[in-house]
Amino acid sequence: MIGSLRQSALGSRVGALASPGLALLLSLTAHCSGLQTKGFPKGGLNTSEANTWVRDNTSLLQNFWCLPASELPREELSTLIRSLASQRVPLKAWQLSCLANLAARQGLQDDFAFHPPNLLLFYNLSQVREANCRAFIHHAAQGDTELLANLPNQRVALQHTALACLGRPHLQLSASDLGLLGVLVCDMEAPQIMTADPRVLKNLLRCPRLTVMQTAALNALLASGKTQIGPPGSWNLEGLQALGPLATYISPQLWEKVQEAVGLDFFCSVVAAYRAGQLSRHNARRFVTNFLESKANSVSSRLKRRTGHSCVRGNITAATLRDDLFLVHYDCTQLESCLGTRVLRANLDPLLQHPLPAECQRVVKAKLAQIYPHGIPEDQLHLIASLVYLYSLAEIGQWNITSGDTVMVLLASDAALENQTEAVLQKFLDHNGKLTGALLVAIGGSRLCWMSLKQIQIIQPSEFRLAGAPDISPCPQSRKDVLFAKAHEVFRNASTVGEYYYLIRPYLGGAPLKELQYLAQANISMDIDTFTNLNPFMLKNLSVDNVRNLLGQNVGDLQKARSHPNVILWMHSQNMSDLSEMGLDTSPTLAYGTSRPLANTAYPPSDLIHTLNRPGNDGVAPTSGCPPVHLGYLSLTVALPSSLLWLLLCQAPSGPIGTAPRTLGPWTLPLVLTPSCRTPEHQIQKQQSCQMEQDTQLG
Repeated sequence: MIGSLRQSALGSRVGALASPGLALLLSLTAHCSGLQTKGFPKGGLNTSEANTWVRDNTSLLQNFWCLPASELPREELSTLIRSLASQRVPLKAWQLSCLANLAARQGLQDDFAFHPPNLLLFYNLSQVREANCRAFIHHAAQGDTELLANLPNQRVALQHTALACLGRPHLQLSASDLGLLGVLVCDMEAPQIMTADPRVLKNLLRCPRLTVMQTAALNALLASGKTQIGPPGSWNLEGLQALGPLATYISPQLWEKVQEAVGLDFFCSVVAAYRAGQLSRHNARRFVTNFLESKANSVSSRLKRRTGHSCVRGNITAATLRDDLFLVHYDCTQLESCLGTRVLRANLDPLLQHPLPAECQRVVKAKLAQIYPHGIPEDQLHLIASLVYLYSLAEIGQWNITSGDTVMVLLASDAALENQTEAVLQKFLDHNGKLTGALLVAIGGSRLCWMSLKQIQIIQPSEFRLAGAPDISPCPQSRKDVLFAKAHEVFRNASTVGEYYYLIRPYLGGAPLKELQYLAQANISMDIDTFTNLNPFMLKNLSVDNVRNLLGQNVGDLQKARSHPNVILWMHSQNMSDLSEMGLDTSPTLAYGTSRPLANTAYPPSDLIHTLNRPGNDGVAPTSGCPPVHLGYLSLTVALPSSLLWLLLCQAPSGPIGTAPRTLGPWTLPLVLTPSCRTPEHQIQKQQSCQMEQDTQLG
């Protein structure tokens, strides 16, 4: 019966009413996912209702997985990719890299205009037709190049290809050039920015951050007066607001040239935006620091410094704290002198709604210690998220944390330090708190890196499953090892190897060698993003054949990542002739930076966009296995051709993937972290020793 229902689902098309039988099938597999759907009627959806449902449940499509997608026929894969684009589904790098390879093998790359811009970033650039070059780059330049963090060669190749598309020497980028390059300008160096058309500001607005040299170039460009907002002396509020986050990079020297009234009006607008959550804490504090520094040499500032610790501005009141210019009127010395503890106790929240400089934050912390000598009450902890990084572990030990909401407020903040995680969680656990899946999701995957071994051990398997797919790449290797052991303990009883791999993938950075060797035989086609995050000392012990089998149909992506430190380490441990036979370029690699590659690195574009065309390098398509699903995928039988539905089903053949049967035996969680596992990751020899000790414990 189940088989016939599945066949019926695969045969339905857009416009069909979702069948009750299919609903039964999906209900049998709904245990694979904890996702909830919105507004799904029991009787299914008709065509007019489908688009609304898909818009409301776009998050379900974020569970897309390439392993089952590799078996889709060309037409269905094309429909899926177009749907991902039309619904603007935010896929991650590990999903996009393998999806790009699937599209290329099916000859879909020429349909790039209908594909998500982020997907184009991962395409094989050597296959872009010259006639399509400008259109391709223009569409790709709408994407997020930060997704290429683990593909340094691809990122540099993308910029070289973009500049080549201009079709002429690009010593000075014109307005039309900038329109083509989009976000790719964010990878360019200061000289190119300084000599570009002043409309380059529109491109820079899309950059997640600017380097020190790019910041200097921005200020030089603004100082020249050639931009649309004119010279600094003629700036007005509207022009500064049009700069958006770029205004937070304006130097103190430039602020000195801006009319005082205009500067103060803009200061008020920044504080208001920060208070409304429209500006990040980091950006707001950068602006405040620069702006106040520009006022540091004024006569009033010199007078205030000579007054020492006396209050010359008048006592701070509740009304004072509601003034958006509060930080202009009261520097940190005056804050200390003029703020009484009674006013602070009653107005802590309004005060902390200002983007206080670090020195002022320390003043507030000291005054809170006077008010609460035995520790800050829990109801006040909700207000001090921006200050939590200032507190020592001993001071956190004085707090009473009884609510998971308090934990979320303190640790979900970007202000909390990594090593404060264990102390905050322990105070919660001491009051009978539980580490739930919702709590783990709320505080972020990187917080798992700083939980104690005991705290990781007590997470219930059912809650660990609900933690989603956390990003543990920032974790020290020793903690990645512990988290992998925990994840393997939780997921080892998955019904198929395909489902097991889908669940364990986020934790593979801590996988031991024998696990990687098994997966190399399991036909899972690991994506390059996961591969570059493997333990480098396990990776270097994999043979060329191991890596070829592990990556499978994604093996060509090694060329896009060959300047990644982990890939370099692996290549150096292999025979050069084996690498050449594999089709991997073995010429010297470019220097790799953790933030972004150098735009002017001398590296031949033809090498960067070299691809694997050798026979046998395509790998073998997986034969079975699907990711977890939720009942809500039922509506995709209406919104998409329903033969795509099986991508989202955990229903799979009962046998394991590939030809290497194995019982998923238990991994034991280490009882202690050895001292050598606490050493910095860059101490390679000590880390290798640490890994050997971990393997002994895990084995």
